[in-house]
Amino acid sequence: MRKTSKKIRVRRILFLGFASVFIIFITTYTIGKYWFEIFEKYQEKNRLREELVYLKAKEEELKVDANKLQNPDYIARYAREKYLYSKEGEFILKIPEE
Repeated sequence: MRKTSKKIRVRRILFLGFASVFIIFITTYTIGKYWFEIFEKYQEKNRLREELVYLKAKEEELKVDANKLQNPDYIARYAREKYLYSKEGEFILKIPEE
C-alpha cells in the first residue's frame, strides 16, 4: 500500500503544481491586460488634453473674429481685401505676392 499512497501523493503534488502554475499564468495575463488598457487610456487622456488646449485657443480666435464681424467698417475692409470689392471711384490693382 505504500507504493499506491506514494503515487497518490506525487499525483496530488503534480496536480497542485500545475493548478498553481495555471492560476499564476491567468493572474499575470489578466494583470498585464489591465495594465496595457490603463496605459492606452493614459495616452488617450494626454492626446485629448492637448486637443482640448488647441480647441480652446481656436475658440478664442473665433470669438475675436465674431466680435470683429459685428463692426460694419471691418466687414467692408475685409470684403475689399479678400474679395476685391471696391468703393465707388476706387481702382483695385492686384499685385502678385512673391
